[in-house]
Amino acid sequence: MNLRRDVFQALADPTRRAILLLVASHSMTAGAIASNFDTARPTVSKHLQILTECELLEQHQNGREIYYYINAKKMKEVADFIEPFRTLWDDRFNKLETLMKNYKPEK
Repeated sequence: MNLRRDVFQALADPTRRAILLLVASHSMTAGAIASNFDTARPTVSKHLQILTECELLEQHQNGREIYYYINAKKMKEVADFIEPFRTLWDDRFNKLETLMKNYKPEK
């Protein structure tokens, strides 16, 4: 059975978010990425596989090395999807802040 990976499930994992932050500035090999974590390399490879299947990471081969880099187009799609929710929560927090500033406890 071939299950399709969900982008938001991939982003829910803190290790995968950390990997995305690592490769955001420049491409890295799996070994270089794994050296930043206290987990086994196969575990990091599984995270890379999931991020690649979700198209959040792309890879290119240079000789024997495979470099992973962020897929900016896919990240933009995710950010565009999340933006209305960010606006909604900002509005709610602003209303809560106003309410708390005007709150006077009973004595």
